[in-house]
Amino acid sequence: MIMTKEQFKANASKTIDEVSAKLNEVKAKKEAVKGDAKEKYERILKGLEDRKDALEEKYDDLENAAEHNWEEVKTSFSAASESFKKGLEELGSIFSK
Repeated sequence: MIMTKEQFKANASKTIDEVSAKLNEVKAKKEAVKGDAKEKYERILKGLEDRKDALEEKYDDLENAAEHNWEEVKTSFSAASESFKKGLEELGSIFSK
């Protein structure tokens, strides 16, 4: 299914909300991390915060994209979203040990 620009923007906005909620959820689990895993947790969490900031910047680009660069901006947002998801999976591995 091909999404219109407005549908993609709506989904992107929802993604930003989900990312923020996930980040808050992960931060709430901070006290559960002990020992050697704590340093890795802090490093990955910092990376996730940076990725969230990048995702928000890409969303701003998306909101202001002109027709001639829409596909490029859309692809850039999708890549930033995937990057955040991968970081979240990496962080999740700490809790599954």
